[in-house]
Amino acid sequence: MDSIDIGVFIVYLVALVGMGSMFSRMKNAKDMFAAGGKSPWWLSGLSSFMTTFSAGTFVIWGGIAYRYGLVGVSILVMIGISAMFVGYFLAKKWKSYGYDSAAEFLNDRFGKSLVRFYTFLQGIVGLFTMGGAVYALAVVVTALFPLPEGHLLADPATGHFSVTMASLIICFLVIAIAFGGGLWAVLVTDALQFIILTVSVLIVVPLIITKVGGPMEMINTAPPGFFNLVHGEFTWYFLMGWGVVFFFKIGGEWAYVQRFVCVPTAKDAVKSTYLFGILYIVSPLIWMLPPMAYRWIDPNADYEQAYVLASQAVLPSGMLGLMIAAMCSATASMATTQLNVFAGAFTTEIYQRIFRPDAQDAELVRAGRIFTFLLGVLIIAGALIIPRMGTYTGYILASVAILTGPLVLPTIWGLYSRKIGLKTAWIVTIFSIVVGLVVKLGFQTDGWLAELQTLSYLTTMVQANERVTEIVVGTVVPLLLLLLAELGIGGKNEGWEKVQIKKQQVLEGMDSAPSILPAKICAWSTIIVGIMIALISIVSTEEQMITGGFASFLILLGVAILAGIRKKGEHALN
Repeated sequence: MDSIDIGVFIVYLVALVGMGSMFSRMKNAKDMFAAGGKSPWWLSGLSSFMTTFSAGTFVIWGGIAYRYGLVGVSILVMIGISAMFVGYFLAKKWKSYGYDSAAEFLNDRFGKSLVRFYTFLQGIVGLFTMGGAVYALAVVVTALFPLPEGHLLADPATGHFSVTMASLIICFLVIAIAFGGGLWAVLVTDALQFIILTVSVLIVVPLIITKVGGPMEMINTAPPGFFNLVHGEFTWYFLMGWGVVFFFKIGGEWAYVQRFVCVPTAKDAVKSTYLFGILYIVSPLIWMLPPMAYRWIDPNADYEQAYVLASQAVLPSGMLGLMIAAMCSATASMATTQLNVFAGAFTTEIYQRIFRPDAQDAELVRAGRIFTFLLGVLIIAGALIIPRMGTYTGYILASVAILTGPLVLPTIWGLYSRKIGLKTAWIVTIFSIVVGLVVKLGFQTDGWLAELQTLSYLTTMVQANERVTEIVVGTVVPLLLLLLAELGIGGKNEGWEKVQIKKQQVLEGMDSAPSILPAKICAWSTIIVGIMIALISIVSTEEQMITGGFASFLILLGVAILAGIRKKGEHALN
């Protein structure tokens, strides 16, 4: 990266923090953690897309696409299909209950003890995992920042910008965005990053395909199986199981539920989820083409760096800095989402319910910001510790497959079942987690169960089908337990009656209209970025037509959004 790229990189990240501060005048906890229920459906949908997107796209799925080819696209498409089913079955259901968060629903449906357990466990695991995502992207990005020998910020082993320092900078960026503007800041920055990254990758794709000789050259000289939809451990069984896991994840994980409840109406919740699903069905091929094509440029590259190296190979000065900044901020956005969700849960379910039941709105906002800062330390811890636990890709695949079912299936089941209660939810959660950990750790090559001769056949099967086993254990065990409980329990649970009363009090016609402020901010931000890129195209002599076209597109897009707002004649609701 040259001086122009670095300048763009710094300006973009500073501007994101500034954008977050625009939403700093929040009146209450609902504004901070549920956007006051006024988020437009399109903003919620884009934010859901970017929450799932971020580091995984660049490091995990980009690496899989570089090594194995089209299977990287298949995995992402399954997420989109899962989101469509969630839109049909669950999004409207969540909004219809009238709660501002999943934690609030669970408190009434199952009780305080389970909510506090979920808050601590999901908060710690989720935010710790976000630290791993930050570290993974820091490794990729720092490869583009060589420093002079002996430089204070250089890693002596590589001669590049210190990965640890880069991780800490991104972590503090995460805390600053969530601390200042709450969910509004997360939603709006997600939308801007979607625009920047989408246009950037649309420029990278034709340039890199041309660089490797065109699509026919790729097809004719591809490694065996490179354009197959499945490969190795990523079998059809894995893809089907992955789709089921993400149906549960999107339908019950708190960060996604937050997107369902922050919009004005149940119909908006459905539309936002459909948008999320459609984007993940139609766009993965475009997103995965750069790392796939980079295989022809350097077949021996570090697969986790394939995405950023592909961008570096073809993007002109300024554009590379913008795309890397957007990659960093997209990962930061994924972390800010989790941070906002669990800061809200700790504020309302721990601080308010246990210590300060009479706390006023201003006090809750202050408490939310304090929890945001304190929980941000977990992200920093993850960024420093996860690298010593093995590969980030393996950690994510295993943790998602094994923990998603136990932590969200009782919640989803509770949306529909009038029978199960707190005791069932506790048994399903704890027993399923224990079984998952026993299978994962016990049947490894050096695991204690692998040493038992009587289990040799089972050990061989588990080790040969590691990914599928993780999915089966993480979903089938809690599903069977819930089904047995459903068949064996009679009558209605008290928590079911409580949430039904709440549901009856929700009158959809009285829901507030969406705010147009996010659209205005996105429009002006897009125009400003377009002007910045136009200036870059004047200063830089490299690919001026490309950068100029990119700038023109962004400016016209921003103007079109503003024109659409005026045409509708809407009035801002602040």
